[in-house]
Amino acid sequence: MSLKITGTAVLLMMASSLLFAETAKGAAEKAAAKDNLEQSIAWLKQTVPALETAADRRSGYIFLGSVLEQSGNYTDALNAYVQAAAIGAGDAEGMPKRSSEQLVIDAVRCALSCGDWSSAQNYLNSQVRNSSDQTVISYVKLYEQWIVLCRAEKTEDTKEAVAILKTYSSLDSMKTIRPQLLLTLWHITGDKSYSDNLKKNFPESPEAAIVKGQIQTLPAPFWYFVPRTSSASPDTADAAPMAKSEMPAVTAPAPASKKSSEKVMRQQLGLFKDKANAENLVSKLKDKGFAAKITEEVRPSGTTYYIVAVDETKENNMGDRLRSAGFECYPIFE
Repeated sequence: MSLKITGTAVLLMMASSLLFAETAKGAAEKAAAKDNLEQSIAWLKQTVPALETAADRRSGYIFLGSVLEQSGNYTDALNAYVQAAAIGAGDAEGMPKRSSEQLVIDAVRCALSCGDWSSAQNYLNSQVRNSSDQTVISYVKLYEQWIVLCRAEKTEDTKEAVAILKTYSSLDSMKTIRPQLLLTLWHITGDKSYSDNLKKNFPESPEAAIVKGQIQTLPAPFWYFVPRTSSASPDTADAAPMAKSEMPAVTAPAPASKKSSEKVMRQQLGLFKDKANAENLVSKLKDKGFAAKITEEVRPSGTTYYIVAVDETKENNMGDRLRSAGFECYPIFE
């Protein structure tokens, strides 16, 4: 869920709450000293790729992604999260732990905030589906239904997703993301029972602040154009201005624990039901000098998918090479 947050608030977070390793910290401090948020983002985009260590660059891209997401620059935020995930290094000293699986989930959220359900689906079709982390799996299930809602053209198209989300909201296995589930249901259906549940059981959450009218969602396509059976109206009696220092950050999944030894093994470029489409992509990649391979994956539903991927290099630069050649890709980890 993306929340409205001022440029000043973002700069304050940059200056006071981030503990980068030395070179990354210096970049953050200089960015915070810029005249406005746009200049700060420009500085970070220029500086983060040149940070000294892989861990600093990874943490730098994560920070850049969070700032971009909070400012509503979802496409750039998505790219920053993907670049962070592609770096085979641990987190910089003093930084919150964030697994590469979690970063793929962040990328999915940004794609959906753009209304780009196709890219979101491609990212979900990666190894995150096989995660051993229950929080990651919970977000995979939630975002699958967000994709359905994003694709919906009329309220009839949302009924099945709403029914599934209702079931999820009662499951203990989904309790870590219950506020997001309740907010989604309230937004789509306008049913006050969901907002009451949020205020009663999650009073300090950003989702509760939204239904109270204390903060607003940014005008992201997903939240504004998904068909709704009834308009959900925030409370007005509870609404009150919030101090800049009280503005909550973007609601993101909790960091997932992951061994720091995880590494990118391949860059995935496509997942197809039709093998001919996969072979066509492989041919295009070979024309550009890439040794692409097709692997088959049979899902529990019985459907066979054909995955097109290219092995990662020892220098961990295959993602950059593919994107420079005009191909979209995302990392596969082991």
